[in-house]
Amino acid sequence: MKFKYLIILIVLSAMSCGPKKGIVTKKKNDSATTHNKTVVVEDKDSRNSVDEVKETVVKANDTRNVVEVYIDLYADIAMEKMRSHKIPASITLAQGILESGSGRGRLAVKANNHFGIKCHGWKGAKIYHDDDRSQECFRKYNKAEMSYEDHSEFLTGRSRYASLFDLKPDDYKGWAKGLRAAGYATDRKYPQKLISLIERYKLYQYDDEALSSTDRTKKRKSTTIIEGPQKSVTKTHTVTKGDTLYSLSRLYRTTVDAIKTKNNLRSNDLTIGQKLNIPN
Repeated sequence: MKFKYLIILIVLSAMSCGPKKGIVTKKKNDSATTHNKTVVVEDKDSRNSVDEVKETVVKANDTRNVVEVYIDLYADIAMEKMRSHKIPASITLAQGILESGSGRGRLAVKANNHFGIKCHGWKGAKIYHDDDRSQECFRKYNKAEMSYEDHSEFLTGRSRYASLFDLKPDDYKGWAKGLRAAGYATDRKYPQKLISLIERYKLYQYDDEALSSTDRTKKRKSTTIIEGPQKSVTKTHTVTKGDTLYSLSRLYRTTVDAIKTKNNLRSNDLTIGQKLNIPN
């Protein structure tokens, strides 16, 4: 029996002394790894724009998209221009969003030009950009607000847009179609794009807000306050040494005759301590 156990131990010992096989871990095929990657190809301007948009959204610290951020930034300016130039705020905002790519396009980033306005005799700073033709001349501004002001001046100062100002102030559909008809844009779908933006983001609410604030201002200016008869407040003066009717008339901005009439005086003589009623 002991001999049997001895043989088993020898066999087990011989097996344990044999060569051990290592565990081989295959490396992932590089091509397979590459296959799972997503490669995004961007041009330089697009890459810069994306970085800026991300920064804007992070600063906003909320879930708004880039269009909503743009609206919040420029809605007040658009309403101000509506009050001063009679251009619907909804149209101004929609054009700004469309023309500038929500503030991300090259002209907006490099030149603060949010409406794609070309030079057309412009004497200020310029930027050249591919549009309908290669390297066309566009206006360049120091601030975006200047672009909004120039946009309003551009529309109000040209006769071909004059008919638009005959429309109702909140007729954004009429304005969208009229801009295309007057030659503002060559895109046949330009009116539909503007209208779609206005209705999707409810930009018409800024027309209503601008109009209501204008009405309130007009009411304040035209309000007439009707007052009852004013109570007469009589001033009195006690004559001191050196007082004369002439000096008192200059002091109280009245006349000598008015003081005499008020006090039933027949002469210009005054006595120290005398009380005089001063006319209003």
